[in-house]
Amino acid sequence: MIDTPSARSAWPELAERLTRALHPLAAPVAITFVDAPRVDIPAFDAVMPEPTPDGRTGRVAAGCVFWMHAAERTFTTAPDDHANCSVGSYTHGLLSLEEAATNADVGALVESGWVSPEAFAGIPAVTTRPAFITYGPLAETRADPSVILLRLNAQGMMVMTDALPDLRIEGKPQCHIIAVAREHGRVAASVGCALSRARTGMGAHALTCAIPAAIAEDVIERVERAAATDAVVTRYAATDAQRFR
Repeated sequence: MIDTPSARSAWPELAERLTRALHPLAAPVAITFVDAPRVDIPAFDAVMPEPTPDGRTGRVAAGCVFWMHAAERTFTTAPDDHANCSVGSYTHGLLSLEEAATNADVGALVESGWVSPEAFAGIPAVTTRPAFITYGPLAETRADPSVILLRLNAQGMMVMTDALPDLRIEGKPQCHIIAVAREHGRVAASVGCALSRARTGMGAHALTCAIPAAIAEDVIERVERAAATDAVVTRYAATDAQRFR
């Protein structure tokens, strides 16, 4: 993972443009799948709790919790750091489908009826196991990211759907939008999932969106146009509504 000209100049600007257009609930996050960690980026070093009977533990309750920390600071994670949540480990390519399906947390989800074995098998996942994953504010990224993650309210998502009529709107599990963006080059949004909201503390009003970094410039231009158009319509409608007050 090395510095690139785009990381040193373009990403801070793009992060600012995204923020101006969408007013996200937190800073845009860069997620970077890497073969080796940078020596100048610290590892996420929270203490791992004692493992569950099936052997699960990790630095956080689930990989989506890293999203919350990443809005504030940059850090690198290893596969074991994600291992408490078998669903997120599977969607991020850190566990095979067979490995994830045998763990107790997936068993509990299937038993509850939250997901069926057939549906679980069809969840998008990263296909190549990453050695490390770096997270942090997009404005501070030191290399080209793999995926940009946004935490939005309903108005921000409205702008995204105006800008991208082919935007994929996904449901549970929330984390699989990372795989959709990375593997399929598609912008994908999620209405969230109960599992992630409980583990992250993400508010009921929050939605997420994953943008493949490779197409970020085009996506942001479209988002800016949509936001500008919405601003014109908002001013017209607000002025017109004065007649009814």
